[in-house]
Amino acid sequence: MVGCLVVVVAAGPAQAESVRARQWHLSALHAEDIWKRSTGKGVTVALIDTGVKEVPELAGRLVGEVDFPGAGSAGTKDGGTTAAAVIAGTGKGPGGQASAYGLAPGAKVMPLNISDGYRRNGSLADQEKAVNAGLVPALRHAADSDARIISVSVSVPVYEASAEVREAVAYAMAKGKLIFAGVGDTFLEEGLVETPARLPGVVGVAAIDRNATWIKGTGVGPQVDLAAHGSDIISACAGGTGLCRSKGTAIASALAAASAALVWSAHPDWTRNQVLQVLLNTVSGPEGGEVRSDYIGYGAVRPRRALNTPGDPGPPDVYPLEDYTTPTPSPTPTPPSPVGATPSAAAPVASGPGRDGHSTGFWIALGVCAAGLLGMAVGTPLLIADHRRGRQPA
Repeated sequence: MVGCLVVVVAAGPAQAESVRARQWHLSALHAEDIWKRSTGKGVTVALIDTGVKEVPELAGRLVGEVDFPGAGSAGTKDGGTTAAAVIAGTGKGPGGQASAYGLAPGAKVMPLNISDGYRRNGSLADQEKAVNAGLVPALRHAADSDARIISVSVSVPVYEASAEVREAVAYAMAKGKLIFAGVGDTFLEEGLVETPARLPGVVGVAAIDRNATWIKGTGVGPQVDLAAHGSDIISACAGGTGLCRSKGTAIASALAAASAALVWSAHPDWTRNQVLQVLLNTVSGPEGGEVRSDYIGYGAVRPRRALNTPGDPGPPDVYPLEDYTTPTPSPTPTPPSPVGATPSAAAPVASGPGRDGHSTGFWIALGVCAAGLLGMAVGTPLLIADHRRGRQPA
């Protein structure tokens, strides 16, 4: 599930010049200061989503698009347009007029299009099967491509990923890719971290609002690693007026990926491990002062600080998250390809209530209960939609 609500924002010609001013998350991240150091040039982000339309703001930013099984099944084949624009929007709208920027406007985006698995009368098992049919080859394609970063927008609320998905993630990790994925948007008080964000090595990204507070209902658990803005994000999109307001962890994942692109562009000789270490070095951490929480992980990404005062990037061959150790690349041959406000340095990030009060036993019990509930869900209709459904006039 990708629970990211997109709402069309009315914007006439007179408003277009003020679009950048309305992108509060870029102001909070000090985007103009960042762009003096890095725009993400020379870095490609592979975006695994349901499709990207080349809107004017993405002209010249899209490379190597590939359709995998299920691509286009989410209706109009442009579900990933918003995420792509959040990463690499150039600020140039129709006719060259001022429009929305991405955080890394010099980066390139490689659209790898799959199904979100959503069917009005489908079951969770049906959704997982449909997503995996595209996710597995998309991950392997990204692993073998020139893309350094992978951002996965599509997720499924299951505790146990299939062997094929696990092997594809391991293959991409062994190839040195930096993988981000939204932890999911169940919109329950406390939702499980969804797959693939919960897999070893994948950087699970939570969403915070403009007050730097965890967004209620997004994934919670030990697999949450970082947080990024994921509320009221204005960006270019397909259809309507061409501008949308987005919410959810898919958008947060895109912003985390864009932050990594900025750092990697400034330090092209660094490895995936060092880029991630610097992102972790420079986060705005949990409010309570603990090292991490199950709500926002180690904290909110701060790309300006990562560029200006990165700290020690660490050894090039040591992955900085404890859930992953470098394996031998999978011997499975790669199948052929089918034709948000970051607080100031002194300001901690707020998070949800009770984020540090759960024991290991709690999470085991929660997993058992959730597994049972998910089992009951097989054969029942899904009430899961991705971040392109529910689009409404602003």
